Amino acid sequence: MDLLALADFNLVARHGGFGRAARAAGRPKATLSRRVAELEASLALRLFERGARVLKLTEEGRALHERTRVLLTELDETAAVVASGGGKPRGRLRVSAPVFFSQAAMGKLAARFALKHPEVRLEVTTEDRAVDMVEEGYDLAIRVNPDPDESLVGRIFLRDRLVVVAAPSLPRPEGDAAVPAVVRGSMGDSMTWPVRSPAGKSNVIAEPVLGLPSLMMVRDAVLAGVGAGRLPISLVSHDLAVDRLVLWGDLDRPEIALWTLYPSRRLLSARVSAFLDHLKEAFPMGTADELAAHISG
Repeated sequence: MDLLALADFNLVARHGGFGRAARAAGRPKATLSRRVAELEASLALRLFERGARVLKLTEEGRALHERTRVLLTELDETAAVVASGGGKPRGRLRVSAPVFFSQAAMGKLAARFALKHPEVRLEVTTEDRAVDMVEEGYDLAIRVNPDPDESLVGRIFLRDRLVVVAAPSLPRPEGDAAVPAVVRGSMGDSMTWPVRSPAGKSNVIAEPVLGLPSLMMVRDAVLAGVGAGRLPISLVSHDLAVDRLVLWGDLDRPEIALWTLYPSRRLLSARVSAFLDHLKEAFPMGTADELAAHISG
């Protein structure tokens, strides 16, 4: 595939017409039209619907534009870095992050990064689903215990763990008695929370009485004495230290590992490298205590 023709196609698609693209790039309109026609011929596809006054991408043209525009941007930026002999971060950086980490930490992290790298346009979206980074145009994703994916590379940058806590006014039940519980999401039936404490392993029989959409809201309800809750230690360590909450034990489950992920088939841009370094500076040891300090600081 002719990369120059592909670049001209993306130029026309981005500006919505041959005339506007020609004026923006200082290129002859006829040249752009010829390049796009040659690309269509080589692919045996119609990429634009050409009306009297309107130029619209076909379905195939839209798919090609979405899949190639980011890659071409990466190539342009890499060429610029090589030509200038430096790697100053610049351009748009799209990051997907989970809800809790975004609410608890991303605001300050993003603000400090923006101040440090004013030529980077950082855009953070918050969602717990596993986004398709290439299809949806993300440069970096932060995920909790992600499933293996051969198309992505990454590393753990932070570890946390879940604990069972309650307000001091809520006594821990004995034996098989159930305790009211605040849960994230739908309530459902009673559940068993296996916990570890200095006294050994035991089970907490949790009877959901309140379901909330975020861990921050669950913490607020647990502080109010509605019920016990399962929460990250980073979110409640300060409350435990000042006796606003009581620790019933660590949840007997694998630890929470937060990963940074990016597509392995793309060049690692200067802006992605800068954001990875920024996370490393914020959490040099990658511990729950560092996240707790960041939240309360």
